[in-house]
Amino acid sequence: MPGMKNGDIMGHETMGVVEEVGPDCTNLKKGDRVVIPFTIICGECDQCRRGNFSVCERSNRNKDMADKVFGHTTAGLFGYTHLTGGYPGGQAEYLRVPFADKTHIKVPSSLSDEQVLFLSDIFPTGWQAAVQCDIQPTDTVAIWGCGPVGQMAIRSAVLLGAKQVIAIDNVPERLSMARAGGATTLNFSEDSIVERLNELTNGKGPEKCIDAVGMEAHATATIDSMYDRAKQAVMLETDRPHVLREMMYVCRPAGVLSIPGVYGGLLDKIPFGMAMNKGLTIRMGQTHVNRWTDDLLRRIEQGQIDPSFVITHRIGLEQGPEMYKTFRDKLDSCIKVVIRP
Repeated sequence: MPGMKNGDIMGHETMGVVEEVGPDCTNLKKGDRVVIPFTIICGECDQCRRGNFSVCERSNRNKDMADKVFGHTTAGLFGYTHLTGGYPGGQAEYLRVPFADKTHIKVPSSLSDEQVLFLSDIFPTGWQAAVQCDIQPTDTVAIWGCGPVGQMAIRSAVLLGAKQVIAIDNVPERLSMARAGGATTLNFSEDSIVERLNELTNGKGPEKCIDAVGMEAHATATIDSMYDRAKQAVMLETDRPHVLREMMYVCRPAGVLSIPGVYGGLLDKIPFGMAMNKGLTIRMGQTHVNRWTDDLLRRIEQGQIDPSFVITHRIGLEQGPEMYKTFRDKLDSCIKVVIRP
């Protein structure tokens, strides 16, 4: 992401036990077991009152910088760019939580750490991606990317009643996990995605499309992806929007594009006229985590979903650097790593 610095501490998904509280913190006490969403929220500004937590107006301590780059500030985010406050993330022994009275989720003792940990990001992110689609019982939902967010989006679309869910990736372990979640899978290294999606929808295209990939699309065999990599290499483009283009092309007219995948800067050759003339609705953004918390916690308690299915590796903090390489290189069937300090 633009605005990151050497030495920044990563970590979007955090939970633990409260060790210390500040004098103005009234909703927490030492010993409380909490999940910490990646979005830092004040709970009081206009956006928070509307439930638009990822664009909280008060939690970004680098607001002036964000105003210049984004036009208006977004919320502060843990373990992310300095455009969103440069707050150290949770891959550490301790985490300081600003606005802690609001930026936390208390979790019941009846649920394990691994069942609730992903309420911090990927579960509500996948859920919001599906909710933004306004899924109807007759809908086909196509999801690009079967990483952790894609996996949660698949199960969310199934829970929300989609007629058919189609998941797209090229990593065998991810595709296997997607099938276990109820999706029909396509391997973009073997299949023509546009042709196969049209075949699976009687030539009409999917009504709803979810981009769970974002700026780092790995397609290499297409002309547009080679173009993106060339422009990125000479710093004429920051992001690789292959998935976004493909969704705009194949989506059924009057359909919805939902974008939880992160984009960081400037895109090129986006067929916006195509999207406009087809009447597509585009919904996107960082996740309003706390908007969904109560509902998702209830679904976990009722056994509708156990988000821990996505975990493939459990390590200590000291193994972090090695596991980053394993994840990056897609080795050892690595999909999701849990770090215990």
